[in-house]
Amino acid sequence: MKPEPSAAAGSVTLAYHETIIEPDQSWLRVHWGQLWEYRDLLGLLVHREFASKYKQTILGPAWFILQPLMTSVIYTIFMGRVAKMPTDGIPPVLFYLCNQLGWNYLQQNLMTGGAIFTNNAGLFGKVYFPRLVMPLSVVLSNLFACALQMLSFLVIYGFYVLIVPGATGLHLGLWALLTPVLYLMTGALSLGICLWMSSLTAKYRDLTQVLQLVVQLWMFASPVLYPLSRFPAKWRWVAEINPMTAILEAFRICLLGTGTLTPASAASSLAGTAILLLTGILVFQRTERTFIDTV
Repeated sequence: MKPEPSAAAGSVTLAYHETIIEPDQSWLRVHWGQLWEYRDLLGLLVHREFASKYKQTILGPAWFILQPLMTSVIYTIFMGRVAKMPTDGIPPVLFYLCNQLGWNYLQQNLMTGGAIFTNNAGLFGKVYFPRLVMPLSVVLSNLFACALQMLSFLVIYGFYVLIVPGATGLHLGLWALLTPVLYLMTGALSLGICLWMSSLTAKYRDLTQVLQLVVQLWMFASPVLYPLSRFPAKWRWVAEINPMTAILEAFRICLLGTGTLTPASAASSLAGTAILLLTGILVFQRTERTFIDTV
């Protein structure tokens, strides 16, 4: 209710404004405008998601740098030294660090955003806001961790180029400018999966455990520990069905100058990402109507 001056001096009239909240009859309709209207809330949730990961920790955000570095050293020892897995001529530490840039982003999104409805049922039951804001905040907040991991990769990359002999063939070209596009594809893929899993875990809680197992198996089915060139030619099409295969190979092409990427695998990755994202949004929209009765 807002007072407005009237024509008569010394008097005011009251202008009434009302907002009508009514159920949307079509679950195929997505209110994109509301996402923009609630952008301030999205910013607050992004900050909350990022801050909660290092609050009351010893090293804080440094864990986002140390974790991939330590993992890369372990992969180098066991996959490079013990299993003798080739890395297409790339120094093993750089090879595994580069692979983790895309994979860790996907994994963090899935582990955090795979149970949006069950983890935030109390908040959803008290106040209204577009439910898509919550999974979007998870995907966006993890980009800060990606920035720190990219920084550590560039430091190690510079060390190899400037100091380590025999690594002069490494160079960053113009393809590196496409790295944000790869993060966008990874974010869209993980968002689609998060929307699907959040909708399913709202009714079946044990699927959260299944998701953890699937992510672990998915890593071994993706070229994270090995290059795609190690796949037998006649079975390579199986690996290319995996939407993360093209993304991980593209990361290596953009940042290390080597990789195996075909138009078929790129098209398969784009199609799979688009299908998962669009269907995930629709299923999420339908589930949010009644999930509060089952969670």
